[in-house]
Amino acid sequence: MKRYNNIFKKMLLLLLLAFSFGCSEDYLEKTEEYNIDSENYFNSEEDYYNALIGVYDILQSTYVNVLLGEIASDNTLSGGESANDVIGFQQVDEMSHTPVNDNLDDVWDWNFAGVQRANYVLEFEDKTDFEGRETIIAEVRFLRAYFTFELLKWFGPIPLKDSRFELGDETSIPRASTEDVYAQIESDLQFAIDNLDYTAPQTGRATKGAAMALLGKAHLYQEEFDDAAEVLTELIDNGPYALADFDTLFEQEGENNEESVFEVQYTGEEGAGFDCLQCSEGNVAVGFQGIRNYSGPVFEPGFSFNVPTQEAYDMFSEDDIRRDLSVLDIEAWSAETGATYAEGYKHTGYFNRKYLPRDNDNVGDANLTQPNNYRSIRYADVLLMAAEALNRGGIDDSQARNYLNEVRERAGLDEAEVSGSNLTEAIYDERRKELVGEGHRFFDLVRTGRAADNIEGFTAGKNELFPIPLEEIEFSQGNWEQNPGY
Repeated sequence: MKRYNNIFKKMLLLLLLAFSFGCSEDYLEKTEEYNIDSENYFNSEEDYYNALIGVYDILQSTYVNVLLGEIASDNTLSGGESANDVIGFQQVDEMSHTPVNDNLDDVWDWNFAGVQRANYVLEFEDKTDFEGRETIIAEVRFLRAYFTFELLKWFGPIPLKDSRFELGDETSIPRASTEDVYAQIESDLQFAIDNLDYTAPQTGRATKGAAMALLGKAHLYQEEFDDAAEVLTELIDNGPYALADFDTLFEQEGENNEESVFEVQYTGEEGAGFDCLQCSEGNVAVGFQGIRNYSGPVFEPGFSFNVPTQEAYDMFSEDDIRRDLSVLDIEAWSAETGATYAEGYKHTGYFNRKYLPRDNDNVGDANLTQPNNYRSIRYADVLLMAAEALNRGGIDDSQARNYLNEVRERAGLDEAEVSGSNLTEAIYDERRKELVGEGHRFFDLVRTGRAADNIEGFTAGKNELFPIPLEEIEFSQGNWEQNPGY
């Protein structure tokens, strides 16, 4: 499904009409010949499939979740050109963000757009019957759970509705409880598990394995260790996944390989410009993380955001093959290859090699059309989540060690021979090393109560969540309370 963007282009007018709250009378007069609206759609398998593509397309906007999830953590600094370059990134890096932050607005708006598009399909899920309808609905419910889980991680509980949100709902539908949001996520994922196969109909579409991994993650975030261990170990035992060669894992040849449980698909095709980053066909985060004014082999230049810290590089031992495949030492690389570059703001000498822009045949603005897929859920993550659930739940330290050591062995490291709380710390440490640069670190620190001890400027009781955008609070007319501390 690498090319689902092309299909989405054909659906753009429909989706704009379906999700817009209104449009001018003149515009409607000019487009009468289309005669398409949400109420007379969903009459065929093709209609449902095209609407499904519209839900998938919003996934590409979640690049901002990945960038800010790293910048907010102790793995990286904001970077960029100067202290005024993308102010929202700088504020999140320094834990000085407020309810007025354009980039946090993007996280809210784009993930909520995903929920809205999913709800649109589910509102009409029973309108037309055809063979394979349950598969499409299961994928939609997986995607709704994916977007909802992101919103819950970032902002806490959100309002819930089984159909499209309409103007006025914000003043009458309250933010649900955390328990109710998780209940919907779990229900959606269980439906997906029951109605999907381990093999997707097309590359890039959701599978039974992706739904199981996300359900296990949701249980882990709630410290429901028995439930997390059950679903994750079942996935490990019965799923088709395996650890791949780390040397090529983040190269184009490593996309959608045996380690991929779920990837967000991107292309190198020309899309929208900087005035509509969410419309881009490429992975915008990759261009943002590129080496400033770079000239040399393998990579393309970028804007030098999200630069790893010295600590993030030094946490690896010299015999850990992940170090130089995850974090690029630009001084060493320059000495080796003759590459030249410019130092940006908060320059550390390191770059997130996993998602640096590679030389490729992308067209248009290279900063917006990088085709690097985002490895949203990897099998290594599944192994480490299962290890954590088994260990922290007091279920089986021996099996937890086995899963941990699978990941360590791939990295070229000796087996860990620890148990109890020492095993817990070893799993935490391994998660940081294995997943550095992938947007998980901040939330791992928050959910395990370690954020205040590791993130400079973090205020306990406040920064576990990000603020609901100010305009959303104002639109609700007092219906929604702001998160504590903001």
